[in-house]
Amino acid sequence: MELSSNSKAIPQLSVPEQEIDRYSINGWLAKVLYTIAVVGPLVALAYAIKQLWQHQVYAIDIALLVGMYMFTATGITVGFHRYLTHRAFKTRNWLKILLLAMGSMAIEGPALTWASTHLEHHARADKDGDPHSPIEGFFHAHVGWIIDGFRPNSNKYGDWLREDRIVMFITRTFWFWVFLTFFIPYLVDGWRGVLWGGLVRVALVHHVTWSVNSVCHVFGKRPFKTGDRSTNNWLVGLLAGGEGWHNNHHAFQRSAFHGLYWWQLDLSGLFIRFLEIFKVVDEVQRVSPELIRKRLRESAAAVTGQNSRPATE
Repeated sequence: MELSSNSKAIPQLSVPEQEIDRYSINGWLAKVLYTIAVVGPLVALAYAIKQLWQHQVYAIDIALLVGMYMFTATGITVGFHRYLTHRAFKTRNWLKILLLAMGSMAIEGPALTWASTHLEHHARADKDGDPHSPIEGFFHAHVGWIIDGFRPNSNKYGDWLREDRIVMFITRTFWFWVFLTFFIPYLVDGWRGVLWGGLVRVALVHHVTWSVNSVCHVFGKRPFKTGDRSTNNWLVGLLAGGEGWHNNHHAFQRSAFHGLYWWQLDLSGLFIRFLEIFKVVDEVQRVSPELIRKRLRESAAAVTGQNSRPATE
């Protein structure tokens, strides 16, 4: 499905100031647990680097790391983000269950929580109430908001997801998917599998995902005027399956493809195209070239207008 300049298929979320509902679990025990969840995989990553330096890494370790990384990262980028949160395409129930299970195995929170947080981010992007904006500091945007125990208001930002039986089933069984994400590599290679295909992979997936929140709101280019600080960052785009073309995404939130040009590598978009060829997804949201050019002209005009304003004392 192509989106023209007259299309209303890409809603721009807007929430009145008085409706901002952000709250945290700030108890010391909760913060300790969140910190362990963040630091634990990093400790495992440091130990794995030591093994690598000592030439104690084997092909099965790397295979598990890469395989589980691609599997769970796709669950986040395609499943949780483009499908569940932004409804960039429609699919069959079996694939919906698989994608949401894959996303849950990335251990970035239950499906309902993840989508609600992201919708809240778009509603308040880089303004008061944004869950993870660098306006509160780079560390806060990257991981501080998690350690602080942020909880989204799913009643407001994910109410329609609460009515979806599959979403709620995957959400309620979250800890089963957490168990499975470590059990699978254990079956393949024992405790070494848990290290490389489990903890090390979790650390990499987490910090690449969180870099979209931090790096892609600080470093990079902003071809589209979006009213926030979102940027396109090619390195995050490469590591995060196309999610680093973040300014593109903020400009066209429902588009299934974040890379808008052939040279903007978008592996998640390519995967969606692959699924579309085999007719397991449909109503795939696309941005028309006319709309892209129109938005670029508007952005350029806005920059020109700002630069032409007389300086004030």
